[in-house]
Amino acid sequence: MIDLKTITHLIIDMDGVLYRGDEPLPGLQAFVAFLRERPIPFILATNNSTRTPRQYADKLARMGVAVAPHEILTSGQATARVLAQEYPPGTRIHVFGSPALREAIAEAGFVLADEGVAAVVASLDPDLSYARLKRATLLIRGGARFFATNLDPTQPTEEGLVPGTGALIAALQAASGVSPQAVGKPEPTMFLQAMAQLGAHPGTTATIGDRLDTDILGGQRAGLTTICVLSGSTGRAEAEAYGPDLIFEDIEALRKAWQSL
Repeated sequence: MIDLKTITHLIIDMDGVLYRGDEPLPGLQAFVAFLRERPIPFILATNNSTRTPRQYADKLARMGVAVAPHEILTSGQATARVLAQEYPPGTRIHVFGSPALREAIAEAGFVLADEGVAAVVASLDPDLSYARLKRATLLIRGGARFFATNLDPTQPTEEGLVPGTGALIAALQAASGVSPQAVGKPEPTMFLQAMAQLGAHPGTTATIGDRLDTDILGGQRAGLTTICVLSGSTGRAEAEAYGPDLIFEDIEALRKAWQSL
């Protein structure tokens, strides 16, 4: 049995863990206050690259929680860091995705371009059009490397599950005949980047998430303690069958159990 007292750092998913859509989940303010009090440093890591860290911080502020942008890591930022390891500043990159993703790639020193590019970075594009799909497809077929911020087929909203990044990646893959290099969860990349930023080690770091196929699987691949909360997309029977290290109803139940130790 994992002892929560050994955990010194956390990597935490957001949607389905801290909030659902624009609604904070029970115990959000008390949970973050508990982490600050201990203190237990954390990174909020999300596959959703449609917001910048500042926009996520502003969203949490509206829920009564103060989190700094540097405590947030998106799959867009993680992808930009991967690119920075392989390409020099000034490399031309095509972005198929949101303004937030374009900002993350540009901030890493790359030139955003629609032709003569070394790579195509693809994610959820809220302004999807056939013309955008065609341009990205032609660039990939022309030899540009294909990166995907994540492969989540759906994303949760107040209306229900709607197409996610993976649905658009599938279209690009089918049209280009090329499989992308994925960066976000469940790949271990984001977890390793977050630990490096925190100065943390796998043996004393846990990840908290609601999705088994991204948060929990990614944490397992990175060698972390995995904590599944049932406030998002996973039910108890499914979680128990999958086998995360710990299961809690929500972050409020986790905080109470941790605080009692």
